Amino acid sequence: MKKVVIMMLCSAIYWAHAQDDLTAKEKQYQDSIAALNATSALTAESQEAYNSGITLFETKKYKEALEKFNFSIEKDSTFQEAYFNKGLTLIELKQYDDAVDCYDKLISINPQHNRAWFQKGRAYQNAGFVTDAVLAYEESVKIDDKFFKPHYNLGTAYFLNNEFDKAAKSFTKVIELEPKYSNAYNDRGSCYRQMKNYTAAVADYKKASDLSPNQAFIFNNIGTTKRLLKDYEGARDAYTRALTIDAKFYLAYNNRGAMNMELGKYQDAIKDFDKAIEINKNYAPAYNNRGSAKHKLKQYQVAIKDFDKAISIDKAYASAYVNRGIAKEMARDESGACEDWAKARELGSEDGKEYQVKNCSF
Repeated sequence: MKKVVIMMLCSAIYWAHAQDDLTAKEKQYQDSIAALNATSALTAESQEAYNSGITLFETKKYKEALEKFNFSIEKDSTFQEAYFNKGLTLIELKQYDDAVDCYDKLISINPQHNRAWFQKGRAYQNAGFVTDAVLAYEESVKIDDKFFKPHYNLGTAYFLNNEFDKAAKSFTKVIELEPKYSNAYNDRGSCYRQMKNYTAAVADYKKASDLSPNQAFIFNNIGTTKRLLKDYEGARDAYTRALTIDAKFYLAYNNRGAMNMELGKYQDAIKDFDKAIEINKNYAPAYNNRGSAKHKLKQYQVAIKDFDKAISIDKAYASAYVNRGIAKEMARDESGACEDWAKARELGSEDGKEYQVKNCSF
């Protein structure tokens, strides 16, 4: 954001005689000077309000800043920076539709304002209109493809739209423009993971971790991808590294617990799930996974309690119904098992359907 220096045009003409004594040419000249001074006064008011708006924005007084930018635009309807920063303020206030309208007005004044297209894309993306965001970002990079942020946001929008190949190309462009931007490597890695190119994904995640060694989520991503490669020891080590960075990262505890399950270390898995639940008592997958670990230890009744908790948090958790059904079957509650599998099937679970068909009468 930038402030504007206020400048006033002052007339050096002093009128020594009455208005009626002026010639037509002198009257025309005087009128033009008066009009120019009036315009300058309005411009000065607009610029002063704009500068106040910038100061208020910087101190996060967004509602007050919005009033100043509105006043600035009222005094000068072509003031591009006032429109631009009004849009930013509306985004901060989460008034995304109004922000889009504001940037549309700015773009009508200057169609080549690439930053306006970029911020319009942000407003759309924050409002959940990903396809509209893509179009705005594409226009921004078309006008100026040397600014990495629109390429990055375009990549994230493509990713949200499940256009993973396009997203990867956008992140590659970001890396060309900003080679040390770790998020671009991380997010390109996520594109490769979605495209099942797990080796390339791990390579990008490792590059991201080299650039940003204190970002726990990157190591969590490494662990998740190594799990897909069935490198369970490597995955567990990556989750452990994430937890050395962020001891409150409950997802990493849950994921490491899953790796301990794969390695047959059920007690260690339960400790990890306990920790995930301690940090986030409403994280249903940790209860479901802990129930599965207890089931492996043949603790069927306590496993059922964990599945009950998972379902109480998420009534549509199909896997928890399947698992509770299996535990109930082992606890000799065949009717309860069939009810759970029927519910899982209703929720779209193929496993629930298979268990119901094989074990239950209709």
